[in-house]
Amino acid sequence: MENKFIQKCITLEDTKKLAEKFAKLVKDKGCFVNLFGEIGAGKTAFVRLTAEALGVTEKVTSPSFVILNEYHSAALPVYHFDLYRLEHAGISTITDELREYSEGKKITFVEWAEFSQGELPFERIEINVTYDDDDSRIYEFRSVGEKNNYVIEGLKK
Repeated sequence: MENKFIQKCITLEDTKKLAEKFAKLVKDKGCFVNLFGEIGAGKTAFVRLTAEALGVTEKVTSPSFVILNEYHSAALPVYHFDLYRLEHAGISTITDELREYSEGKKITFVEWAEFSQGELPFERIEINVTYDDDDSRIYEFRSVGEKNNYVIEGLKK
């Protein structure tokens, strides 16, 4: 059975509450997160709000042009990748690095993970962000592997 959680966020405040709940669930163990969604769907906003809830004090921005932003001001390091500008050959050069960022007590976000072409096989949370008809956002969380099922179960409460 697939373990997933779906929440509609009508306002930015709704998204902030969802990000805060997510941050509380991952702050002790960390996790690896793939984010999917159109440009402007709310991927970076969710990362920023989660990072703030974890205690990151640096300005959280999209890593579109630099591939990776690192934040070390919170108790848990936060790494934020963006694969949008990488071609398949570029993805293959950082696959081992992405594996390293999936281990240990840290949270790693990867935006545009669909460009990885299936080269991210490790256990993770996948978040798909879509627009709804009323311009709200729908966040769908799914656990790949059993390691992070507790996150999905915690979001359901």
